[in-house]
Amino acid sequence: MPMTQPSVPNHHAHFPGFAGPAGFLAAASMVPGGAGNARLAERLSELAAGDAVADIGCGPGTAARRAARLAAAVVGIDPAPVMLRFARFLTRRSAHPVRYAEGSAEALPLPDSSVTVAWSIASVHHWNDLDAGLQEARRVLKPGGRLVAIERLSRPGAKGLASHGWTPEQATAFADRCLAHGFTDAKVNQHGSGRRTTVSVTATAP
Repeated sequence: MPMTQPSVPNHHAHFPGFAGPAGFLAAASMVPGGAGNARLAERLSELAAGDAVADIGCGPGTAARRAARLAAAVVGIDPAPVMLRFARFLTRRSAHPVRYAEGSAEALPLPDSSVTVAWSIASVHHWNDLDAGLQEARRVLKPGGRLVAIERLSRPGAKGLASHGWTPEQATAFADRCLAHGFTDAKVNQHGSGRRTTVSVTATAP
């Protein structure tokens, strides 16, 4: 399905990756606000003991560490080594191990049908190739596995940091692409209110 530029949900794919001191500061800044999205991802995916979770674009690992409290196995995946170093530092004393691996949404370092849950929290808008990312998510998810994408609600025409998220149109476009790649039960929902509003897309692997 062709999409025009205003509706593409990975509209910040051209932004440079996190690296160096600036990347470290960015990782640190993501920790305080990440717990709410982690709780939301847990609820939307109906996370339970025995699940195997891939956190795609895990950043400093906030959601991955939360998932490890319940899931049998968790792998946090990020293309930025600085994010992975920070995540490993924060996880070093945890009683619930998390494996971290360098990779991207378009090239997940996981075997076929190896996870039951795939999260992408505040990162789909940075994917380089939306279709390749969805193909990979479908490849690594077991039949019936759950895909959850969460973004900050952004208003049409927003600029700068305020544009790092999804408009309702962009969330709908992502749900449509999920269906085009064979996922089922694609749903769009909004959560919260005011400046803390987020939008989610959930879908099920065939």
